[in-house]
Amino acid sequence: MPVAVKGLEGIVAADTRMSFIDGEKGVLEYVGIEIDALARHSTFEETTFLLWNLRLPKRAELDAFSTDLRSRYELPPGMEQRITSLPTSAQPMHMLRTMISSLALHDSDPNRNDPASARVKALNILAQAPAIVAAFDRHRRGLPVVRPNKALSFAANFLYMLNGKEPTPTMARAFDACMILHADHGLNNSTFTARVIASTLSDVYSAITGAVGSLRGPLHGGANEDVMKMLNEIPTVSASEAFIKHKLDTKAKIAGFGHRVYKAYDPRATYLKTLAKQLSEDTGNRDLYEKSQAIEGVMLREKAAKGIYPNVDFYSATTYHCIGLQLDLFTPMFALSRIAGWAGHVIEQLSDNRLFRPDVDYVGPHGVAYVPLAER
Repeated sequence: MPVAVKGLEGIVAADTRMSFIDGEKGVLEYVGIEIDALARHSTFEETTFLLWNLRLPKRAELDAFSTDLRSRYELPPGMEQRITSLPTSAQPMHMLRTMISSLALHDSDPNRNDPASARVKALNILAQAPAIVAAFDRHRRGLPVVRPNKALSFAANFLYMLNGKEPTPTMARAFDACMILHADHGLNNSTFTARVIASTLSDVYSAITGAVGSLRGPLHGGANEDVMKMLNEIPTVSASEAFIKHKLDTKAKIAGFGHRVYKAYDPRATYLKTLAKQLSEDTGNRDLYEKSQAIEGVMLREKAAKGIYPNVDFYSATTYHCIGLQLDLFTPMFALSRIAGWAGHVIEQLSDNRLFRPDVDYVGPHGVAYVPLAER
């Protein structure tokens, strides 16, 4: 008889060639390439090509892919009006989930889900999601929507649409690196959601929409917001150690530490730590980085023996803040990046599909007699 495993921990549900994780050693690879090398040397466009094609592109291929992506930056007719008609109080992740779903309404054949068609639809979603987030954020701030600039990279174009001016090279590079680091991470909850939906032969828009819904949960993509809230609670750098010790004494969870998979230092956090330091110095937020350093020092001293180290959320919070993002945009940034991974998994699923249909262990009663309504 099958044994129920709560949370499916340790259950292998799919094969993938996209990303490999060794949680004990702190290793993350995309198609065999270490994540730190990609974060330092690659671009988000190149990394997306890698995930979707399972190899690095040649120069001409990368140029063609980037040109194709940029040609799709513009939102379909009517989408901007739909976004600017939304309540300014709407939460960005709810907005993004709804607007990605609505992109299907502008597709003349939204249900085509052969791998080639799925790639085209995925490229549209990836290209247009930044415009959706930027347009909504400017709308809620009472600012005019900024149209995309096709001369700019994925990362630089988003910051341009968000702020109305081109970002500094340091900010654009930092955001690009964040996109690379978050792009894929095995069969996490939102990726599993995307593959489950795709396995029914539903459409790509539904799969990505479902993944966004999964990601917004505080046990998944919402954790980086909690890190920033914690940093804001600490009044000074010198107060950091006492603040964390009090949290530990009261058995409170420390945001940005520990991971379901990693029992070593999260390999995505290594380069983010470097970026966060540089950005904090460039933008006058040095105290945020120093608070983070102080917190990490306490946690490594107190919890490293238990395998609790900084995860990707810990330094991404400082990075996003220094770039100028509002707190409730942190998780949407995760989504913009992870679209690359979700889409790659959808394409992979459709290439060798089998419907997901796990069993369930029934633990209720049997043989219960029906009691007529009048006798209850």
